[in-house]
Amino acid sequence: MPIRGVLFDVDDTLFDYSGSERAGILAHLRHLDLLRRVPDPQTAVALWREILDEQYARFLAGELTFTGQQRERVRRFLARLGEDTAAMPDEAATAWFAGYTAHRDAAWTAFPDAAPVLAALAPTHRLGIVSNAPMDQQRPKLHATGLLHHFADTALVGSDRPGEAKPAPAIFLTGCARLGLPPHEVAYVGDRYDLDALGARGAGLRPFWLDRAASRTPVDDGIHVLHTLAELPAALRA
Repeated sequence: MPIRGVLFDVDDTLFDYSGSERAGILAHLRHLDLLRRVPDPQTAVALWREILDEQYARFLAGELTFTGQQRERVRRFLARLGEDTAAMPDEAATAWFAGYTAHRDAAWTAFPDAAPVLAALAPTHRLGIVSNAPMDQQRPKLHATGLLHHFADTALVGSDRPGEAKPAPAIFLTGCARLGLPPHEVAYVGDRYDLDALGARGAGLRPFWLDRAASRTPVDDGIHVLHTLAELPAALRA
């Protein structure tokens, strides 16, 4: 059965989120003279990402609002740097996070293989997005990096409602419905093996795991491995 549609993850698949995140937090800490609180820049980035993973999971589970997880990330990060954040008001946490996002957004970029592959697939495949972030967060990234025009607005699916996030089948099936295709005719491409590859396979889609680091991680049956998006068109034909 031919693959007629392709759904993509956004962050660290089409869009270099980790690169912009690293640049943003380091620039913000330098601006605030806080890098001296950590042994080295990599330690600061690793700590920021650890707290991001913890608090974003709480947002996806419905325990925190999107803004709430941002504030909690700030409080916990600064506490780990030795700051007393027990009485930090919401406004101060929001302002701190806004300073970080200003630096982060200045570093936004798409991976160089994203635009050529989308352009190559657009004439022959229906294209869409399924992301574990609200679309009001993802749409500006796609627009700023010149990728948004490859997707119909109706084909942009985000985890705007708690409990409907990857790897749950519902969000993948919504993406297929937006493309007007059954799951077995839709490929899903993402950088997370657990959320993207296994989640898509569980929902009946054709999973393609984008392992840019070439980690040589063993994969389950039915999961195709890519090391660059440039490999995708030939893999879809195969």
